[in-house]
Amino acid sequence: MRPEELAKTLDHTVLDGSTSEEDVVQAVEEARESHLAAVLTRPEHTPVVAEMLRGYDVKAAAAIGLADDGLTGPAKAEAAVAAVADGAVELEVLMDTECMLRGDVLVARDDIVRVVRAVRGSGANAGRADVIVKVVVESHRLGEKLTRLACKIVADAGADFAQTCIGTDPAPAVREVELMRDALPEAVAVSAAGCFDTADGVIEMISAGAARVGTTNPHDLLRQLAEANAAAQ
Repeated sequence: MRPEELAKTLDHTVLDGSTSEEDVVQAVEEARESHLAAVLTRPEHTPVVAEMLRGYDVKAAAAIGLADDGLTGPAKAEAAVAAVADGAVELEVLMDTECMLRGDVLVARDDIVRVVRAVRGSGANAGRADVIVKVVVESHRLGEKLTRLACKIVADAGADFAQTCIGTDPAPAVREVELMRDALPEAVAVSAAGCFDTADGVIEMISAGAARVGTTNPHDLLRQLAEANAAAQ
């Protein structure tokens, strides 16, 4: 695989709570240069990211429902709509894993349905019906049975992607991606996310069925692949 092909599958995850606007600007500049798929930040950075990516082939993405943002119920949907209004064209929404684990499946389902409906409605009203919604299901915590159920919730809600975890978590196992790909209809894509050490690890995710990969170090991975390709020639 060529680095430029890999780049279009990579989302740069920039979610550290201490991230400054200068850090975000640098991440966006690097993403534009490498032609990544997206830059994912906390919602407060969305206006800057969206403005900097206007006219570029990199998407502005916002993370909604992180463990430390305190958003639950309708507030999560409101935050998602606000991020779209600020220019996000992709949203990464965390499913309520605790609800899934304790058996409150309907609560977790309604939470995601509420977000997707709100985003679809606001996007259509603004002439932006193409906003992509990824739902993070934390497959490493759910196990096979609940991961399959989570994937059904994602598909039934009308989301575009089911994602293994957030890009700051440990990289998922290949079997998690294979399981999610098997559990989802063809119209719903899989995103793998995590801290990948090697470009080969990312390529394994793609081979297992992931259409996108979120990570904190995309440029290191691209550099590895370029060096490996050069050494093989």
